[in-house]
Amino acid sequence: MGPLQYVRLASWDALRLSSAFPHNRPSRTVRCFSGWGKPLLVARKPRSRGDGRGVTSLQEDPRPQEATQEEESHLDLKSHPVLKTDADGTPVKKFWPQFRKQNAPPSNEEFVNLRNDDFPRKKRRIQQIPLSVERTEGSEILFGFAPCSLALQRSKRNFFQLFLKVSKGDASPAMMDFSQQAQDRGIPTKWVNRKVLNALCKGGVHQGVCLEATPLQPVGWQEGPPLQSEGATVSEGSQLLWLVLERILDPMNLGAILRSAHFLGVDRIVMSQKNSCPLTPVVSKASSGAMEVLDVFATDDLQSFLKTKSDQGWEILGTVGAKRPPDDIPIVSCLDFRWTSPTVLMLGNEGSGLSPEIRSLCHRMLTIPPGRELEAGIECLNVSVAAGILLHSICRQKMKAP
Repeated sequence: MGPLQYVRLASWDALRLSSAFPHNRPSRTVRCFSGWGKPLLVARKPRSRGDGRGVTSLQEDPRPQEATQEEESHLDLKSHPVLKTDADGTPVKKFWPQFRKQNAPPSNEEFVNLRNDDFPRKKRRIQQIPLSVERTEGSEILFGFAPCSLALQRSKRNFFQLFLKVSKGDASPAMMDFSQQAQDRGIPTKWVNRKVLNALCKGGVHQGVCLEATPLQPVGWQEGPPLQSEGATVSEGSQLLWLVLERILDPMNLGAILRSAHFLGVDRIVMSQKNSCPLTPVVSKASSGAMEVLDVFATDDLQSFLKTKSDQGWEILGTVGAKRPPDDIPIVSCLDFRWTSPTVLMLGNEGSGLSPEIRSLCHRMLTIPPGRELEAGIECLNVSVAAGILLHSICRQKMKAP
């Protein structure tokens, strides 16, 4: 409660007490002022009633000229609305709204500006539209250090433009190296700000580098060049491992699988062409550029491919989680598997695994034994994690040539 409210309450109590205890002596005029120097209420000399009791009237002093010169110099003696009372002396309720309206703080522009300075409103961000960049029709944007660098080194694509992040100071050695590679290959280089790079790669982690190039398409598995060790026997000291992917849909999973396969020494990767994730820049980024190095093959008839490899003496290995599938295919732990012949390892869809048609063509099913009892819903691993474990379990058995 502020000081002004205390003054108002005290004045009102004093006036009520004066009316409750009448006296015959003439009383001095009491002025009650508001916070802004306007007269509020005055107590006038009591007048006599018919029963001989005095009554103190509450009204504005009609004689402002009687105020002293000092009071007039400090107070604004403009007219104040008369406080009306009921028969029992209760003031009319309209007084307080008028009082608040008259004594409200000024709302001119100066006070508004002061208020805004003390409590500034949160400024809205003005979304800046990146500069328009001309693109070649049918091209895509690679982003990130490793994908762009390995793509330039391997030259499996056609390149159109290289975009590098402009910096306030001198460019970093990595940026200058990219610029030199583009200059050697005759690729135009543009130095742009970060927002342009964000728009080009649609919010990906570009690390300040984007490269416009033609898309990378998988090659038919029969069109690939024969491997140097293909057809050799185990006794001659060579083994082969092909990784076949059926309906892998997540680009992050596909990129992680490609990276593990390249690291662990898989000889060839074959994808099902139907219902599979294409080789996009996101896959290249997730593989840390391994997609730019590997030769990824595809087939639109996976069953015919598996039958062909089986007739050539290859062992077809499927994969299964801890839950046994409803068939009679032998299941072997990856810890007990022995790699003694050319092998095709099959990995299925993230949700449903291998389709029944493909599973029926497998000779054995590999599984990863869990380390504890598993609850329902988590009986299996992520497909990219399972790929890394299974490939390591097989590739660690690779024989060293004498």
